[in-house]
Amino acid sequence: MAEVKYDALVLGCGPGGSCASTFLARAGKRVLTLEKEVFPRFHIGESLLPCNMLIFEEMGVLPALHQAGFPIKYAAQFELSNGSVCTRFVFREGRFNRYKDAIQVERSHFDHILLKHARASGADVREGWTVGKFSTESDGVSVEARDPAGNNHQFRASFLIDATGRGNLTGNQENLREVHPKWKKLAVFGHFENVALDAGEAGSDTIIVRLENKWFWIIPVSATKTSVGIVFDKDEFTGDGGAPADIFQRWVAATPPVKKRLENARLVNAIQTTSDFSYHNRRLVGPRLLRVGDAAGFMDPIFSAGVYLASRSGKLAAEVVIKSLETGKPSVSLFAQYEKRVRRGLRFYWRVVENYYTTPFMEIFLRPGDHYDLPSAVNAVLAGELEGGWSLRWRLEYFFLLVKLQRHFRIVPPIFFGPRRDRKLNPLPRPEKI
Repeated sequence: MAEVKYDALVLGCGPGGSCASTFLARAGKRVLTLEKEVFPRFHIGESLLPCNMLIFEEMGVLPALHQAGFPIKYAAQFELSNGSVCTRFVFREGRFNRYKDAIQVERSHFDHILLKHARASGADVREGWTVGKFSTESDGVSVEARDPAGNNHQFRASFLIDATGRGNLTGNQENLREVHPKWKKLAVFGHFENVALDAGEAGSDTIIVRLENKWFWIIPVSATKTSVGIVFDKDEFTGDGGAPADIFQRWVAATPPVKKRLENARLVNAIQTTSDFSYHNRRLVGPRLLRVGDAAGFMDPIFSAGVYLASRSGKLAAEVVIKSLETGKPSVSLFAQYEKRVRRGLRFYWRVVENYYTTPFMEIFLRPGDHYDLPSAVNAVLAGELEGGWSLRWRLEYFFLLVKLQRHFRIVPPIFFGPRRDRKLNPLPRPEKI
């Protein structure tokens, strides 16, 4: 039997791999997608951004996602751990936002929908396959892989898309991973029932509760199930020496807003941990190779950008492959443009994350004054608007300037993470003018 040469090999079928596979297959390209796991499988990263929905609509998978009944995410709330300040950012109120809501998802179900859609679109998606080495030749790429029965195979294609997530297969093979020197975080999390959520549409909000050097997430992922986790320094977790479940419960008890919401909650799975946040690969492309999603880089998940950056880069990678196939060879300029656009998105969120852990950032972020439409610019960050044009970019630069000034001059009132000095709580105060 003659060897089959594919137009593209896609490694991994998470959101980035599924998006790349779908766009390629819908363009009539011959795609082989090799996924190590057998879906459905558990995964973290459950809160999506409005800009995700634009990509899902273009993929043709949006009706299936709506039919799945995932909670609609209209807003995100950021609250201090002592309950003194809470600001709610409603996506439809941001004038730079192209899409006005998103969804909260249980990733096992969500990722499976995307995988099945890629397969239905024409991609040859194979689950339970373990990929080993890859190599590049002048006219294509090849990978070694082992099927579920343990048999070895070799596949060839014109182009390779690495969507192996934090497994980072090709980046690790080429020793490209660079870990952020400071942000070595760890998350402890679980799924709960009977979490106390807000009434009305706010009941499906992402809720972030900020402690002085750590933070909780509360994300409704179904009609009955809520994901709750805490992110903090990996060294602090290691130094504690306790079991993850005990550490988790200790911080819940020490954080009044979270403690109140979990008073009657019931854990429905085991408390889990995940680490190795915040890294990037020194190169995002190679000869006939493009890295997407977490295989390009990953940062602290505070702004829920992971799935969006994966799906966006998957789409961009597919576009590069499609255009390159038309010319019959890789385009240096197209590959360079892809790297520039993906790296720009990563750098943007890295900048936000690096500032997020500082008090001046939170003081400005929680009170975005209403002049120059600054709240809309902050809202756009939370919505995933990376292509907002100059009118958005200068406002974001202005926001970061205010953060710098807040370090030296008190532009807005200070915030405190300790016990509240007064007991009156207005959960959603109006932002104060700067």
